[in-house]
Amino acid sequence: MILRNRRMVKPFITKDGSEVCELLHPKNSRVRRLSIAEARVKPGSATKEHFHRTSEEVYYILSGEGEMYINEEKAYVQAGDVVLIPAGARHYVVNKGKEELVILCASSPPYSHEDTELVTPAQSSSAHSSGDS
Repeated sequence: MILRNRRMVKPFITKDGSEVCELLHPKNSRVRRLSIAEARVKPGSATKEHFHRTSEEVYYILSGEGEMYINEEKAYVQAGDVVLIPAGARHYVVNKGKEELVILCASSPPYSHEDTELVTPAQSSSAHSSGDS
């Protein structure tokens, strides 16, 4: 059995600028085909627009509120919402609330910096501030 508590995992900053704790990843467990992480976005900040060439992601909003952007779509998100982000979809999230936006992220195949491509301003049709990335 693998049992891991968030307090056991040291956070790091991903390419998109969010603070992440990888709870389960092939680097730290026996899981092989997915990763589970907790991401945090501070009030008033946003992740950088990016996409993953091969990974699809599922975001489950644990707490906070914000706006989720996927390609040309925008949606208000709050605790209890789940969002599917297909592989290749440009996306980012903006924390619009007064508390941290906390997201449980599942990624398959597992998250990697190598699979993450930041979107350049020329590629982006939706300008936004990336906050404290």
